[in-house]
Amino acid sequence: MKINWFPGHMNSALNMMEKEMKNVDIIIYVLDSRAPFSCLNPSFDKIASKRPVIYVLSKSDLANEVETEYWKSYFSKKENSACVTINSTVSGSAKVIKSLMKEMLSKKTEWNKRKGLNIPFRAMVIGVPNSGKSTLINNLASKGKTVTGDKPGVTRGKQWVAIEDNINLLDTPGTLWPDITDEIVGTRLAYIGSIKNEVLDIATLGLEFIKTLMEMNKSLLENRYKIEIKNQEPLEVFEDICQKRGFISKGREVDYERGAIGIIDDFRKGRIGRITLDERK
Repeated sequence: MKINWFPGHMNSALNMMEKEMKNVDIIIYVLDSRAPFSCLNPSFDKIASKRPVIYVLSKSDLANEVETEYWKSYFSKKENSACVTINSTVSGSAKVIKSLMKEMLSKKTEWNKRKGLNIPFRAMVIGVPNSGKSTLINNLASKGKTVTGDKPGVTRGKQWVAIEDNINLLDTPGTLWPDITDEIVGTRLAYIGSIKNEVLDIATLGLEFIKTLMEMNKSLLENRYKIEIKNQEPLEVFEDICQKRGFISKGREVDYERGAIGIIDDFRKGRIGRITLDERK
């Protein structure tokens, strides 16, 4: 499924991030635990290479626990980097990031002390749309200082947020890249909500998602929707689910769009189970 969505404000955001690097000590790179590798934005490569990076696997409560541990190890091995897993909706769960920042910037702290300076650490928070950046910042700040939402594009401009422990965070707009050439990556980003539903063929996306889960673990669909999958094609399973859930039009035909919206929402809310989409590298 070919997907491209790169509105003008995203290009502006990339330019802003590049300009702000001179004011930043460290990068906090937020990745959705359900598709962490797919969330790596090639347009961030230059930005993330200029400073130490803390990779944050967000929404860990929605992903497969074993796979999340693998990805934590994977990103921890990158040079000048660390990785943590968090569920940002749990109050205080992001405290470990503050400790990591202090540890990774200890040399800067010592230098400032010798000079008699008390300069706040400055961290830039980056990630694709709907990866959980604003929720993370709110968790770090212990109160809602940014605008959050379960759809991409909520944060449009830069926002500096002062938090305790002498730390300032720069919240940046969720940003994709101009040409998503890997269709599998694009589809996974659509599954997790990084691409607006309005620019998608949502019925086709729902069918692709059913196909993905049938290949991955069909019992997730069977348990959620109380169906039995034997030799059916993905379209037949899709129709069975729509029948079970009452996604039927007035003409007694299957309403694929409503069905797809319901199924994708079930996945995004964790109702189908703890799912990691990306394969190990």
